[in-house]
Amino acid sequence: MRSALRIAREEWRRLRRERAAWAAFVVLMALWATSAFTAWSQQRDIDADRSRRQAQVDHEFEAQPDRHPHRMVHYGHFVFRPVHPLAAFDPGVEAYTGHTLFLEGHRQNSANFGDVRQSSLLLRFGALTPAMVLQVLAPLVLVFLGHAVVARERESGTLRLLLAQGVTPGQLVLGKLLGLVGLAALLLAPAMAGLLAVAVAGSAPAGATAVLAAGHALWMLIWAVGVAAVSALCARAQTALAALLVAWAFGVVALPRLATELAAASLPLPTRLETDIRIARDLAQIGDSHDPDDPYFNGFRQQVLAQYGVSRVEDLPVNYKGLLGMEGERLTARLFEQYATAAFDLQQAQVQQLDLWALLGPVIALQRLSMALSGTDLHSYRRFMEAAERHRYQFVQALNRLQADKLSYAGDRSSRDSRIGHEHWQGIAEFRLEPEPPREALRRALPAAGVLLGWVVAALALLGWAARRLARSAP
Repeated sequence: MRSALRIAREEWRRLRRERAAWAAFVVLMALWATSAFTAWSQQRDIDADRSRRQAQVDHEFEAQPDRHPHRMVHYGHFVFRPVHPLAAFDPGVEAYTGHTLFLEGHRQNSANFGDVRQSSLLLRFGALTPAMVLQVLAPLVLVFLGHAVVARERESGTLRLLLAQGVTPGQLVLGKLLGLVGLAALLLAPAMAGLLAVAVAGSAPAGATAVLAAGHALWMLIWAVGVAAVSALCARAQTALAALLVAWAFGVVALPRLATELAAASLPLPTRLETDIRIARDLAQIGDSHDPDDPYFNGFRQQVLAQYGVSRVEDLPVNYKGLLGMEGERLTARLFEQYATAAFDLQQAQVQQLDLWALLGPVIALQRLSMALSGTDLHSYRRFMEAAERHRYQFVQALNRLQADKLSYAGDRSSRDSRIGHEHWQGIAEFRLEPEPPREALRRALPAAGVLLGWVVAALALLGWAARRLARSAP
């Protein structure tokens, strides 16, 4: 072990003397600082803006004058997706899904105002975020600075001398690996310090933050071991650099995009227009609450009359139009839920298919872990949409109930008697999304963490095989 530590120290001395190493380190730190400052500044502004707008639309809803409850159903309400404390680190799918949702009766709308639709096309190719710097650029710096870590000894002829002096191939490779691990730790240090600060400040769950940091540490360890192994296997440093660049270009840049396109092609999602047509067709089959001769709602009317023991809707103790609105909303909401569930299940199937590609590229597992712990994955978006739909249904039905209880059937048709006091709007549309329990995010991240650990084991096995070949290949 002492020989390995001595070799690691020598490797560090060499790196300190290289201007290219300092230049690469400074550039990466500048990119990290820029991405971190920009991301956290934007998150703070976005969080404040959404909170302000949510308070504004809540106030405007409650400030509506006396009017018919069904007019408030169509007036609708806006809800804004809360910002996760770690979303600045990895925005995940947030740029594509949208964050503003309009809730109204008889419809289930999609979230709007995703950043991709409002920004330049450059955002579609990846924004500069802390996660992107660590997942894409940091391994590239490690490749350029460490590709010759063992191959250099073979090219210069010092490998035979080291072996002749009693240094075993295992000690040599271990020493070089320790040097690369130290370099990787140095590249990770600013990000780890930033995540630690967020956790200490209490704005993010400590457990999720720790696992997020550990996942990226495993990512850099995979690359450190892989770089050492390839360098030990290649006879020339240029060959090692070419092989590592190909691995980086395919595994980090091309594979995630290729896997995403293949998953989307094998499990295509219906377009919004196709979904709207299918929903309209199914709604027509359910029945039309506005049609007095509709078979389903004729049966519903008879059921209500029998329940209250009267023969005419005018004799009901409640407003039949309100009951009719409640039944129509119940049927349409159930249909909307079926289509939304099917769409989300199909997207989840795409994600599960994408997970299989992590066996070829650990960056996919890292991205899954990072988005899950940052609250920016598909599950987090689905959780917001489903909570918003439950809220939409509850506040629309509350308004329909007000129509049934506060207005008479006869007065409902009178412009003078068809209004109720504005005090009934107070608090009815307030939306609050409770934060997800941290253990749920950790549970979703666990399989991805297992894949990363598997890649570490595989990389170490490759390095061990390379060390055994090193003595036989020494010139």
